[in-house]
Formats: sequence, C-alpha cells, structure tokens
Amino acid sequence: MKVELAVEPLGSWIETNGKPLIIAGPCSAETEDQLVETARQLKELGAVHVIRAGVWKPRTRPGSFEGMGEAALPWIQRAKAETGLPFAVEVATPEHIELALKYGVDILWVGARTTVNPFNVQEIADALRGVDVPVLVKNPVNPDLALWVGAFERLAGAGIKKLGAIHRGFATGEASKYRNVPMWQMAIELKSIFPQLPIIGDPSHMAGKRAYLNELAQMAMDLNYDGLIVESHIDPDKAWSDAAQQLTPAAFGEMLDHLQIRQVESQNLEFQGFMEQSRRSIDNVDRQIVEMLAARMALVERLAEYKRDNNVTLFQPDRWKEILKTRTDLGQKLGLYPELVEEIYKIIHMESIRKQTEIIHSAVQGV
Repeated sequence: MKVELAVEPLGSWIETNGKPLIIAGPCSAETEDQLVETARQLKELGAVHVIRAGVWKPRTRPGSFEGMGEAALPWIQRAKAETGLPFAVEVATPEHIELALKYGVDILWVGARTTVNPFNVQEIADALRGVDVPVLVKNPVNPDLALWVGAFERLAGAGIKKLGAIHRGFATGEASKYRNVPMWQMAIELKSIFPQLPIIGDPSHMAGKRAYLNELAQMAMDLNYDGLIVESHIDPDKAWSDAAQQLTPAAFGEMLDHLQIRQVESQNLEFQGFMEQSRRSIDNVDRQIVEMLAARMALVERLAEYKRDNNVTLFQPDRWKEILKTRTDLGQKLGLYPELVEEIYKIIHMESIRKQTEIIHSAVQGV
C-alpha cells in the first residue's frame, strides 16, 4: 500500500536564504584535527549550510577503512561548537541512530547500500518512530526506482516528515567515465512521483574523480535540484577513503563560485511567448511521434500474423542488427546521439516482440 508523503518544505528545517542547500565535509572523520580543521575552512567559505562526515563506513570488502565509529562523535560536537553549523552523518542501524542523536547530530542520511535492502530501511524507520529529525535517503546502488520510493514510504509511515533525496548515481555495470552513472531520469521520475520532495545532488559519488565534479554539480543545478552534497578534505590525496573525488575547501569554494544558478522561470514577456509557442510545436511533434509509433505497431501486428501462418520465428537477429545500425546511423547524420536512438529502438523492439508473442499465442490457444 502506497504511503502519502507529508513532507515539510526544506526551508522549514534549514535556512538557506533561498539559495541551494550546500552540504560539505570529508568522506570520513579520520582524526579530530582533520575533521575540525576541514569544518572550520568550509565555514570560512560562507556558503556551506551543513557539515558532513562518515563515521560508520559500509565498504564493499572487509579490510578497508570502515570509519572511526563512536570515537568520532565527540569530534563532531567540537566541530559544531566551533563553526555553529549543523552536522549530517550516515546511519545504517538503529544503534547508529541512537548514538548519532545522543551526540547531537542534526541530520541523518541513509546510504545507497542500505536503501537497497527494505529490511534495513524498515529497521531504521522503526528506530526513528517519534523522532523529529531530518532524514536524507540516497538512491539504491542499482537503478531500482521502486526501492528508492519504498524507502521514503517506509520512513513516512514511521512519521518522518523532514525528508529529502540524495541522488548519487547508479552502478550499472556499463562502461562510463563516471564512478556511478548519473541516470538523471531516475531522479526526475522520483520528483514526478513526490513533487514536494527536495532532491540533493551528490556529484562526488557520481564522479569518482575531481575532474568531473564541476560538470555534474552544474547539471544538478540546471535540473533545479535543491542542493548539493560534496566531499571536501583538507588534504584529499591523503584521505583514508575516496581520496580521488574529494576537494580541498578552497577548491570547493572555487567550484561554488563558478556554478550558475538559474531561475525556475522568467517574467520576461518575450521569453514567455517564445516558450509557449515552442511548447505548442513540441506537443505537435510529440503527437506525430505517437501516431507513427501506433502505425509501426499496426505493421508489426500484420507481420506477426504472416509469421504465425508461415511458422516463422519472431526474433530474427540479422534483421534486428540491420535496424539498429541503419537507425543509429541515420540519427547521427541528423545530429542525434547514437545512444539515444539505440535506447529508443531497444524499447520499440521489446514492445514489438511482446506484441508478436501475444498474437502467436492467441492463435495457439484458439482465441
């Protein structure tokens, strides 16, 4: 059963003066001096609203640095006292929640490895029942929108109203220059399901390398995200975890200075007129696309009947290879990315196979 999200606006639980929420800090709290000095330098930027640090680090394989645990929590108290900024920490168990709240952590987030497991998310939701604390939820490691949606429904079912999403990209197994493929459409779809839910971009975990942080952060802003969470360390190359993707506070400040924050809409009448006319044209083209898809499927149905009557297989690999090559080549000549055309035709092909299978099975069953 779907649980409605009664989400409180971002501005009701943290003040950003109308600017995007900026969360920054080291991947891991390694030493007291490292954490406090990083927090102090980030505070000096004048643009950071929340400090973050990993205390418990769920790692893929044992033997890696897994965080300092409870020993780091007093360091957080000192960093908060010296900067006056709230603090965010990842939690993965009810024990983590109890300790984080005991030491005055202000914001909790659920990591990607936890979101992927509904049992763990439910344990966290149950532990938070009756607690008034903001909770941010990272997307699951794998591109499964239902798991992400389900995590919010479980937390909302426990009465948590200060909710937000962190989009950190997905492990797809496909070759990519990024550590985690952004798959921006997943976050857009989440926003369409929960329009009131704040979404925060995590370019650090998408990128995996400092060189890609700027472009990913800008893309998040261009998509009207509500903020960013970025890893920053006073000496990134010596960081105990995720060294390649962390920025010094000074470099992070430069990145923020170069970010373009665009308006959601414009009051310029000429712009509004142009937008309205352009959208009407797009609507017209989209209608033609849908009509042509329907026409294509009608041809597929007729073809399926002939295959059925002549006892021919549905899938013919050589024909499929020909379609994929000729359509992507044509698309490229017309200025379209081959990957876009390929993905569209994969979807069309799957629907074509489904429709043909339906026609042949209906004949076999005498329908």
